[in-house]
Amino acid sequence: MKSIKILMVEDNEGDVLLTTEALSDCKLINEIKVVNDGHEAIEFLLQNGKYSKEQPPDLILLDINLPKKNGHEVLNKIKTSDNLKHIPVIMLTTSSSVIDVKKAYSNYVNCYITKPVSPDDFIDAVSQIENFWISIVQLP
Repeated sequence: MKSIKILMVEDNEGDVLLTTEALSDCKLINEIKVVNDGHEAIEFLLQNGKYSKEQPPDLILLDINLPKKNGHEVLNKIKTSDNLKHIPVIMLTTSSSVIDVKKAYSNYVNCYITKPVSPDDFIDAVSQIENFWISIVQLP
């Protein structure tokens, strides 16, 4: 079975729970790490401090509205780093703002998804992410 490492950058515990449950219901084995703010995400990705033994993820699920550093700042750090820019980033956020969408794509986000409001629709969206990004796409 194919196994990938996913880094989820999300400060809403409800969304973390829904996403991890949806991903764990799949037939694939995934390792999911969760960090709750933008600063912690950068520390994880740069393998600093308590994250010094972490391996880089194969895929990043990134919220925009985060404490300390927002998702746009994290995305910019990822996509301007030679060691990180190859990692696909999916912006998974409540924002449907045209400004946020354009800014994310101008910083080379791989995919922008607005979180559905209903829990069932949210789980379905995560399942679709999983189906495409884990089952279909060949990751680096």
